[in-house]
Amino acid sequence: MSVNKLRLVVLCPHFAPDMAPTGAVMTRIVYELAELGHELHVVTSLPWYREHAIESGWGGKLWRVEHTTWGSITRVHPFPGKTKRNLLRRAFGFVLFSAVVGLRSLIAGGFPRRIDGVLAMSPPLTLGLTGWFTKLLRGGMLVFNIQDIFPDAAAQTGAITNKQILSAARWLERVSYERSDAVVLLSDDLERNVAAKLSTKFHNRLHVIPNFVDTSAIVPGDRMTSYRRELGLDHRVVVMYAGNVGFSQSLGLVIAAARAMPEIAFVINGDGAARSSLQDDVKNNNIDNVYFADYQPIERLSEVLASGDIHVVPLKTGLASVSVPSKMYSILAAGRPVVAAIDPATEIPRTLAASGAGLAVVPDNEDAFISALQILISDGPRRIEMGALGRAWVEQHASAAAVAKRYEAIYLNNR
Repeated sequence: MSVNKLRLVVLCPHFAPDMAPTGAVMTRIVYELAELGHELHVVTSLPWYREHAIESGWGGKLWRVEHTTWGSITRVHPFPGKTKRNLLRRAFGFVLFSAVVGLRSLIAGGFPRRIDGVLAMSPPLTLGLTGWFTKLLRGGMLVFNIQDIFPDAAAQTGAITNKQILSAARWLERVSYERSDAVVLLSDDLERNVAAKLSTKFHNRLHVIPNFVDTSAIVPGDRMTSYRRELGLDHRVVVMYAGNVGFSQSLGLVIAAARAMPEIAFVINGDGAARSSLQDDVKNNNIDNVYFADYQPIERLSEVLASGDIHVVPLKTGLASVSVPSKMYSILAAGRPVVAAIDPATEIPRTLAASGAGLAVVPDNEDAFISALQILISDGPRRIEMGALGRAWVEQHASAAAVAKRYEAIYLNNR
């Protein structure tokens, strides 16, 4: 192995062909690092994100190992629950999954071969200590990639209210950060959140590296897509939300906007714990211009995004300091404008202001949200201009290759 070639073990909850957003992120980071000549051994889950159950053709084994030109992929049972609503069942599943990942990480790429480092991703937060365990036995440094800060989001949305559970989760969070050699956050807002929880002696371990988008796979396309026809949509302006349909997202704003603008089609594309209650709301109020659609294969993402004329990124008050909706970068790559309802002076509003790719309003305010949508609905040329500006911005600032080099630098500078 050359002096600059790294041997890394990567621990993540999803990896291609699993189509979770975090899976897409880590898959591309791994491939980019492989392009740089590094050896990588991924330990992840069997594909399960789409239906919250192991996909057809992948079951029957506790784990499967694939050998690649750049290393290997070990996929282990994710122990999924039948529903995303049962938080205790999900937590138990995460612990089991993390334990099996830890055991498999010891032999990924051949034990007792020393490695140069571990790259672990959260959520689930439990993979932080799993990564530390791997590092202790195989060497190298631990880089902990934080996509969402847990348990803050769960606490602020009321998904977890039990004080003992929150206390245990916050202990695990702090210990995981302190055991890591580097903690990677997606924005300055997330970095400030984590820094406030740690002694100043740990602050030099914090790094801000944003997510990226594959601008070769997601490209601007004609709005009249096959996907529109499948949903039964016509030439109407389409306002789309595409992503996790959870309680962190203020998707009630979308329903309120649909009620206020019956001539506009609103699409909620995705699944999650909040979807059934939103569907009940639409049904009970006889709102007939909201269309619910399931996740599509990752290879259709560009087409799905092109189907929307305006995309929305609504996040509940206070959550911009714990989560960065990375879907926005994909929207910009698709050449579509964004209306974001999110805490002011945080990453998404700053990006929209810098790029000129959309409008940001305060979160959880129906009137402000609807007014911003109406501005873009009434001005087709402005939508096109914003979409083009967003595409140009993302090509310059969100390159996957540049992001991978920043991860590489963390490990190489530690040698």
